[in-house]
Amino acid sequence: MPAFLRARSTWLVVLIVAVVGGAIALSARGGASKAAVGDKPQPALEFAASDLTSLASRPVARSLAVSGSLVAVNQATVKAKVAVEVRSILVREGDRVAAGQVIAKLDTIDLATRLDQQTGARDASRAQYEIAEKNRSTNVSLLEKHFISQNAFDNVASLSAANRAQLDAAEAQVRLAQKALRDATVVSPIDGIVARKNVQVGEKTSIDAPLFAIVDLDSIELQAIVPAGEVAALAKGMRATLTVDGMPERGFDASISRINPATEPGTRSIVVFLTVPNGDHVLKSGMFANGSIRLAAGVPRPTLPISAIQSDAGVPIVWTIEGGKLTRRTAVLGVRDDSGGYVEIKSGVPADTPVLASKFDNLKEGGPAVARIKASTAQAAR
Repeated sequence: MPAFLRARSTWLVVLIVAVVGGAIALSARGGASKAAVGDKPQPALEFAASDLTSLASRPVARSLAVSGSLVAVNQATVKAKVAVEVRSILVREGDRVAAGQVIAKLDTIDLATRLDQQTGARDASRAQYEIAEKNRSTNVSLLEKHFISQNAFDNVASLSAANRAQLDAAEAQVRLAQKALRDATVVSPIDGIVARKNVQVGEKTSIDAPLFAIVDLDSIELQAIVPAGEVAALAKGMRATLTVDGMPERGFDASISRINPATEPGTRSIVVFLTVPNGDHVLKSGMFANGSIRLAAGVPRPTLPISAIQSDAGVPIVWTIEGGKLTRRTAVLGVRDDSGGYVEIKSGVPADTPVLASKFDNLKEGGPAVARIKASTAQAAR
C-alpha cells in the first residue's frame, strides 16, 4: 500500500477513536449529573403539636344502637257498645279532643223505648212486691198469736221473697237500658287527637265494632329490640339520642322507661321501651326511628381521636412518625365513643408514638417527617 494511503487510514482511525471517546465522556458526565439530581434529599415534613396525638388511656362510653317504630304511650280505640244507627259524627281525623268530649251520637229511639218498657216492668214488680211484703208483715203477727200455721206463713214469706227477686231483676234490666241509652252518646276516653274514623253517618254499628282511634302525642314511646346479652348493661333512666326517618337533621332525646322481663318468642332478644317527649307533636305514631343508648363508661382503654383514623379500602389505618419517617399502620379498633370523639385501639399502634391527629394529603410511607414535640408529650396535642 502506498505511503500516503497508510497515513490517511491512520488519521481516520485516530479521528474515530477521538469521536467515540468524546461521546463516552459526555454520556458519563450526563449520567453523573442525573445521578446527582436524583440523589438530592427530599425535604422532611414538619408537624406541630396541634397536628399530633398519641395513645391515651381513658374510659370509653359505649353506645348501643337501637331502632324501631314509635308508638303513642296513651292511645284508645273507641268501640260501639250498642247496635244502632249512627246519627251524627262531631269530629274528623286530626281533631284534638278532650277526655269526656262527645264525638258521635247514635240513634236513641229504640233504646229509649226499651228503657220505658223496663221501667214499667220494674214498677209492676215493685207493686207486686209491696203487696206481698205487706201480706207477709201481717202474717207475722198472726203467726205469733197462733192464728195461722207455720206452713201458711212460710208460703206467704216465700211469695214475698220471690217478688223481691223479681223486683231486683227488673231494676237490673232498667240499669242496663239506662246504660245502653248513655252509650248511644260516644265520648272520648282520653285527651288526644283523632287518628282514624271508621264509621259514617247512617251506618248501623255492631257491638264492639271500632268507631274511632284516638292517640295522645304528648309522649311517644320507641319499642326497640336489643340482644339479651346487652340487657345487663341497661337500666331504667338511661339516656338515648334518636333520629327519625324524614327528619335526619333533628335529634330527639329519649330515656329508658321500661325493660321487658322476658325474651321475645323464638328469639334471644328483649324489648326495651324508650320514652320520647313530644310536646310539639312533631313525632307521629308509627314513624321509624334509629338511635343509640349511652351506656356507662367501662374500664380505661387505649384510645385515639376518631379524626386520627383513616380508611384505606375499608381498612382502618393511622399515620405515625417513627425514626424520622412516616409509617402507615393498620389499627384494630374496639369500642367507639361518638359523644367523646374517641375510639379504642386494640392493637396496631405503639404507645408513646406520635400519630397524625387528622387527615393529611399526599403522604408517602417512608417519607422523612419531623415531630416538633417529644413523643412523651404528644398526647397533649390530641
